[in-house]
Amino acid sequence: MTLNHAVTYELIKKDARTGARRGRVHTPHGTIETPVFMPVGTQGTVKAMKPEDISEMGAGIILANTYHLYLRPGHELVREAGGLHKFMNWNGAILTDSGGFQVFSLGKLRKITEEGVKFQSHIDGSPHMITPEKSIEIQNALGSDIIMAFDECTPYPADREYAKKSLERTTRWLKRCKEYHKNIENQSLFGIMQGGMYKDLRKLSAEQIVELDLPGYAIGGLSVGEPKEIMIDVLSDCVDYLPADKARYLMGVGSPDYIFEGVERGVDMFDCVLPTRIGRHGLAMTSQGRVNIKNQQYEKDWSPLDPECDCYTCRNYSKAYLRHLFKAGEMLSSTLMSTHNLHFLIKMMEQIRTSIEEDRFLEYKKEFYEKYGRF
Repeated sequence: MTLNHAVTYELIKKDARTGARRGRVHTPHGTIETPVFMPVGTQGTVKAMKPEDISEMGAGIILANTYHLYLRPGHELVREAGGLHKFMNWNGAILTDSGGFQVFSLGKLRKITEEGVKFQSHIDGSPHMITPEKSIEIQNALGSDIIMAFDECTPYPADREYAKKSLERTTRWLKRCKEYHKNIENQSLFGIMQGGMYKDLRKLSAEQIVELDLPGYAIGGLSVGEPKEIMIDVLSDCVDYLPADKARYLMGVGSPDYIFEGVERGVDMFDCVLPTRIGRHGLAMTSQGRVNIKNQQYEKDWSPLDPECDCYTCRNYSKAYLRHLFKAGEMLSSTLMSTHNLHFLIKMMEQIRTSIEEDRFLEYKKEFYEKYGRF
């Protein structure tokens, strides 16, 4: 019996000289042009941004976080509100991560067992447990289009034995997630590859999760502190282990250099808190490289953040004003800087997609690096 998955991947064009590919991810809340960068709205909001502004930039999909929304305001409240789309007034697609990464980041506040993970809330210290079934229950209540399997995010460094046990547990948990998830016509479950920095374990993990014939697959456990060279080397093989007719998602990666390297190897989807986080700290990504608005040199600089950018911030405000807002601790600083950074990445992805269509991805990558600078 063929299942009608809520989310499907359509391949449009492959780059002639690299693994880069132009495609579409079809969801119940719209079609996403890929490769795509997905803004992160951890607690049901992209920090300092209105949903309408995110949509107008061209973002058709955002992320929200299962762990955080489970603890506050609670998934049942969101269900009662009509689901996360209605609760936060977002008409585009939503991907929720499973909460696995956040739970494993708690360190001493959590304990891993075969059943799931026991942990203490970072808010009030109260005890909780998330199992694969609980993670799916929460994500079903949230009503996101793409839901992620509850996985054990292998830390870096990790010895081979730990990485193997961890990936095998992730596979067992994925089977439990798939078994519990019944709402396949409205929400699609993506599996997650683990295996640390060991290529043969990555291959083993991929073989195990691909057997379950899910509508999409993620590469987890990268960009967790390992050197860039190792990350890119491992990523090169990871992509090859995943099926070409399904969406490929590199979790937690959002800096321009990592996006270019991922796209070149055939990744379709990226997410990261980077653009809003650095924006709140006064940093901007521009066509000329990074700008630290805190620097004295911008005190009387009446030019925009980026002369090549047509975002709301760059059309209306000078570096001098943005520096003033940041130094004065004004909330508008976070909004204007985040607006620019998100716009920068979303437009960069548009250019990447066009370059793949025109078989000049490598040329665009070279042009971008020459202007932006090396990383």
